[in-house]
Amino acid sequence: MKITRAVVPSLFTVLNIVSGFLAILDASAGRIEMAAWFIILAAIFDSMDGIMARITRSSSQFGVELDSLADVVSFGAAPAYLAYKAYLYSLGTAGLIISAVPLVFGAIRLARFNVQLIGFEKDYFKGLPIPFAAITICAFVLQFYSEEYGFSRWTGLGFAAMVVFLGVLMVSRVRYDTLPKFTSRGVKAHPWRAIAYSVAAVVVISSSGRLFFAVLMTLVLFGVVRSGVKWIRHLLAPKREADEEGELTSIDI
Repeated sequence: MKITRAVVPSLFTVLNIVSGFLAILDASAGRIEMAAWFIILAAIFDSMDGIMARITRSSSQFGVELDSLADVVSFGAAPAYLAYKAYLYSLGTAGLIISAVPLVFGAIRLARFNVQLIGFEKDYFKGLPIPFAAITICAFVLQFYSEEYGFSRWTGLGFAAMVVFLGVLMVSRVRYDTLPKFTSRGVKAHPWRAIAYSVAAVVVISSSGRLFFAVLMTLVLFGVVRSGVKWIRHLLAPKREADEEGELTSIDI
C-alpha cells in the first residue's frame, strides 16, 4: 500500500477526533475541567492539520470532509455534552434543548461552509467558526466552574445564555477573520490582523490564562460590532445618495 503525504494532515485530524472522544468520556465521568482541556487540545490538532496540509501541499476534498466530521465530534458533540454535564442538566427540558445548540447549529454551520467553500484558502469565515465557539465555552468553564461546587446559579444562567448566543453566531452572517499566516507575505497582506492576534496571545500568556475567556469574548463581540456598523452604514447609504441628488437638483435649478 502506497502511503502519500496526504496522510500527514489526516493524522492530526484523527487526533482531533480522539481528543473529542476523550472529552466526552471525561465529561460523562464528571471530570469537567479535563474535558474542557481535551476540547482545547482537539482545537490545536485542528489547526495543525491545516498547517500540515499547506506544508505538504496535500489539501483535498477528502481532507475537508474528514475535518468537518471531526469538528462535529470535537466541537459539536463534545462541548454540547460538556455544557449539559457542567450545568444545563439542572434546567430540565430547557437545559437539554440549550445543550443541543452547539451540536445542531455547529453541524448546520459546517454544512453551509462546505457547500460555499471555493478552493482551500479563505480570507474570512461567514458565521463564528465552530472551533472558536467550542473553545469559548471551554474557557468559560475553566474560569468559572469549580469541580467541588460547580457553577453558581447566576453564573450558570450566564453560561446558558452564552451557549445560545454562540450557537446563533455560528449560523449568522457575521464575518470573522481567519487566523493570519505568520509569514512575511501573510503579515504584509493583513498587518493589523497579525498585530491583533499577537497582542491577544501575549495578553493570554502574560496573564497565565486568567484572561483567556475575556480575550475570546472580545474577539467574538468585535465581529458582532463590526458587522453591526457595516449594516448601519448600508442602511444610511441610500439616504446619503438621496441627499446628494437633492443637493445637485437644487444647484441645477
